[in-house]
Amino acid sequence: MIEVRNIKKSFNGVEVLKGISTTFETGKTNLIIGQSGSGKTVMLKTLLGIHSHDSGNILFDGRIYSELSKTEKRDLRTEIGMVFQGSALFDSMTVEENIAFPLRMFTNKSEKEIMVRVNEVIERVNLINANKKKPAEISGGMQKRVAIARAIVNNPKYLFCDEPNSGLDPKTAIVIDNLIQEITHEYGITTIINTHDMNSVLEIGEHIVFLKNGVLAWSGNNKEIIQTDNADVVDFVYSSELFKMVRDAMRHIVSEQK
Repeated sequence: MIEVRNIKKSFNGVEVLKGISTTFETGKTNLIIGQSGSGKTVMLKTLLGIHSHDSGNILFDGRIYSELSKTEKRDLRTEIGMVFQGSALFDSMTVEENIAFPLRMFTNKSEKEIMVRVNEVIERVNLINANKKKPAEISGGMQKRVAIARAIVNNPKYLFCDEPNSGLDPKTAIVIDNLIQEITHEYGITTIINTHDMNSVLEIGEHIVFLKNGVLAWSGNNKEIIQTDNADVVDFVYSSELFKMVRDAMRHIVSEQK
């Protein structure tokens, strides 16, 4: 679990995060959404420690990040997996070399132990027979699977995903969404996804944080977001007429089930 308590962050006197408080729950897919300039990218980078926050606290399972020593912060980083927007694979490395990279960099595992673990995650993300291929030789969806495999190879407690569906077709995007959610549930990971993809929101949004102008303007899940009357959320998710049609249809279904 990651707790955010009254986080504020400014750049050159301009306040970008304005006292945000929320909790990202373990074993759930937690999504951060909002328009460009809403603060969601700064939020993600602040959680990762790339940006230091001006005030407030971030707690990783009760550990206050700002109070950790350099050694403790380094140890915490080994508990974090990251899926980057563009996959960020090493072009000169094969699939298995890309996935093995964190283990070779941050653990003392033997080469045999590394390859056993690499093959485990390759099988888990359904990349069988792709071990020796380079990123340029596989599809965008497969590259994203490699990025996910690399992110989870070291058994992280926390998984951060920055626009994981960027550049993917809708069908492949759904597959990647479901894979991330399955892994989150199976391994009991605290997963935080920064996204603008409304298909992702509706498909796997178990806990959604909506930011507007640096403020937490709404939070809920993928069922609640369909039924909300929050005008900012309505404007963001759909055109108002389309959202109204979907919302009214969902409310009708709910009422019929009662």
